[in-house]
Amino acid sequence: MYTAHPDRYADMPYRRTGRSGLKLPALSLGLWHNFGPDRPVETQRAILRRAFDLGVTHFDLANNYGPPPGAAESALGEFLKSDFAAYRDELVISTKAGYLMWPGPYGEWGSRKYVLSSLDQSLKRMGLDYVDIFYSHRPDPETPLEETMGALHSAVQQGKALYVGISNYSAEQTREAARILGELGTPLLIHQPRYSMLDRRPEDEGLLDALDELQVGSIVFSPLEQGLLSARYLDGIPEGSRAASDSPFLNSDAVTEELVGRLRDLNDIAKSRGQTLAQMALAWVLRGGRVTSALVGASSPQQLEDSVGAIGNLDFDADELARIDAVVKQ
Repeated sequence: MYTAHPDRYADMPYRRTGRSGLKLPALSLGLWHNFGPDRPVETQRAILRRAFDLGVTHFDLANNYGPPPGAAESALGEFLKSDFAAYRDELVISTKAGYLMWPGPYGEWGSRKYVLSSLDQSLKRMGLDYVDIFYSHRPDPETPLEETMGALHSAVQQGKALYVGISNYSAEQTREAARILGELGTPLLIHQPRYSMLDRRPEDEGLLDALDELQVGSIVFSPLEQGLLSARYLDGIPEGSRAASDSPFLNSDAVTEELVGRLRDLNDIAKSRGQTLAQMALAWVLRGGRVTSALVGASSPQQLEDSVGAIGNLDFDADELARIDAVVKQ
């Protein structure tokens, strides 16, 4: 029987999400790759328990997380029942709809038919009556944005979601989505973009500026660039790594000698801050408060603990930021 640590809220900072009443932990746990039948059940359970004991109250999923698709939600559903039933009101659980889940014309993208059917399936897999945040996972180029946002609004009206968000939307699409949702009476809570020291598109393309203007929160995925911004690649491609398997998300061709050299330079900066490279990378996306929360994955409780260690130093001086920019942009 699991009993949560009594001091779980002692150290984790919680940040208000946009102009809402919802606060998220600075670090949230993403259940993308490490939750499903190909991973030991006890390891999955240990990660979730350790996360909650450290104040990580937000578990982020999507309908297609696994593998196979749906497996992460099913796994979380079992752990919610066995370990976290007494703590449901302390947890923020999110899921998304947008990528391929079943055959035929109604199995992906942003139609009302797909979005609401997907949410019903997600709730069933997790054994929940509602999720705290429900996202449109990607914009649909062929479905009117009014329809997709209308489906998110309906999810709230039906009591199946408390808040709604979007992911992978451009700055312009985000502004339009926020306008539509505002007119419907369901504010846009949050955006989930990809963002890291090595991938600065949210800055360069004006997304972070748009979120500031709209007073919409943000939770960033891949802040460690699929593990590149960790100690794993400082000596090249290690056996068993994502790049070694030529994952569709990180292939070996991307890990060049030049990149490894830059990672080592960044690691030196991290050491001077008393942090691991992963901790500095997480602190960097959280600097200044523009980002509400950073999503981290974990294959072990120890890896999660290292990530959470980032909260010990979230401040950068001008010289450190300049040194990081000089390395990344060289």
